Amino acid sequence: MLKWLYRFMIELTNHAVSSKFIAFFTQSRLSAWLIPSYAKIYRINQEEMEKSLNHYKTLQQLFIRKLKEGARPIDEAEDSIISPVDAVIEDIGIISEQKDITVKGKQYSIPEMLGSDALAEKYLNGLFVILYLSPSHYHRIHSPISGVVTRQWSLGAKSYPVNRLGLKYGRRPLSKNYRMITEVNSDGKHVAIVKVGAMFVNSIELTHPHDQLIKGQEMAYFSFGSTVVLLFEKDSVEIDSRMTVPMAIKVGERIGFWK
Repeated sequence: MLKWLYRFMIELTNHAVSSKFIAFFTQSRLSAWLIPSYAKIYRINQEEMEKSLNHYKTLQQLFIRKLKEGARPIDEAEDSIISPVDAVIEDIGIISEQKDITVKGKQYSIPEMLGSDALAEKYLNGLFVILYLSPSHYHRIHSPISGVVTRQWSLGAKSYPVNRLGLKYGRRPLSKNYRMITEVNSDGKHVAIVKVGAMFVNSIELTHPHDQLIKGQEMAYFSFGSTVVLLFEKDSVEIDSRMTVPMAIKVGERIGFWK
């Protein structure tokens, strides 16, 4: 019964009013009675959580939970690039000559995603990686590389669903949704980290205190499940040979190397 309820709640996020109501509910004390069943149905690993389940007073607090120190080992190779989130890798590919990418059969414009044709030029023929977070995932975002934040900005007003059906049938959510973009320079090589909002609730909160990022350092969190898009410059990275699509991955696991 409760599993049906959670699925129904997720389906309601296709509508702005109901989505905002659900966001309000998950942040209220009324949602606390759902926490034990939610943790069970979505198989949340309580052993790795920083605090016990009864510490969380709302569902939203559980969504943005922190993990125990050391729960996500960071790949230590100097040239490695790690996953910034616990997620499913939904797609990996090349940014075309037309400055777009194809995900689930739908084309997404990189100039539209970044809000700048000139900036998109930098990533022409580069690699992209799509990482989708479900309601069961740990929702904090960590830096995939060490480097300096050169620019950070937000675009978009509304957020449509970014699950698999949303990617396939939605109105180009990766390039139209509310999104917060962080561009990082690592020894002259750039990566754009596009954090895409979901559920009509623009729930991306930054947590890094300054412009210097260390690989594996927390930099933001989603209040609800969403998607991270990584954009790399041409010939700057090599994807790890074990990467497949779709594939589950966790924060700190290697997704590729700097060339």
